[in-house]
Amino acid sequence: MRTTLPPTAPHAKSFTTLGCLLLIAAAAPASFGDFTRNVMITGYWPPTNEMVRHFSTHAEQNPGGWQGGNWRGRGYDIYSFFPEFPGGDITKGEGDFEVDYQDTSSDFWRIVGELKPIAIITFSRGTRSSTRWEIEAYQRNLDVWEDDFLEPFQPTPAPPDGSVPAGFVRTSSLPMSDIETAIDNAGLGLNANISENYGGGFLSEFIAYHGTWYRDIHADPSDPAWCIAGGHIHVGSLMPLDKAIAATEITLDVVLDYVDSKIPEPASGLMTVVLCVAARRRRG
Repeated sequence: MRTTLPPTAPHAKSFTTLGCLLLIAAAAPASFGDFTRNVMITGYWPPTNEMVRHFSTHAEQNPGGWQGGNWRGRGYDIYSFFPEFPGGDITKGEGDFEVDYQDTSSDFWRIVGELKPIAIITFSRGTRSSTRWEIEAYQRNLDVWEDDFLEPFQPTPAPPDGSVPAGFVRTSSLPMSDIETAIDNAGLGLNANISENYGGGFLSEFIAYHGTWYRDIHADPSDPAWCIAGGHIHVGSLMPLDKAIAATEITLDVVLDYVDSKIPEPASGLMTVVLCVAARRRRG
């Protein structure tokens, strides 16, 4: 309600009354995008499809039930995507991320559009080894690739990333050294290493490039689809499944530690605002 002060006598002595109102409000946080806490992991050939199966939300692929919701109470949801190889035919596969350039690219952009992942780890089968956990440092935007299993045998378009020249190299943003140390020290008998060679020019490098590409597009913290980390790991083709699962979960823990270190803590403390109103009054 508006208050009107009464008139006073002329030539009266004047004085000022100072009234102050103290307001306390929470301090405003820094400006960051409305990012998600979704993590996307993918596999191709065994054991990589099997080792991420428990993070699938598809009942047919994972009848035991999704284990990725608020994984280990860390506040992140883990989602996995991978093909199936019925009859043991380890070629193109069926379903999400078939070993096919067009299918892989289409699935990738569809899924990241839905999840807006804060981190991406892509996995694929590497050399005939039971111990190899190879963290790939670099991926190329190639214009010529190894042929896949279904026409057209090359990516369309090629190179896939038209924003940079053919041969452009993108770098993994995973915490590579920390992953290497954690795997080597886990007592699994695995041999982790950071590879500075390129990913091979086939579907492994193709999907790996997509992961690093997406992260680079969304690297700005103000982006509502902020992505902090993206990279690829080759897994020895002869690795026992129990060890592959354990190494996957160790890698996830390390990556989430890294993501945690980049996400700011909520603002704390109070901001005090003092509003003062001076009223000139007159009295005789």
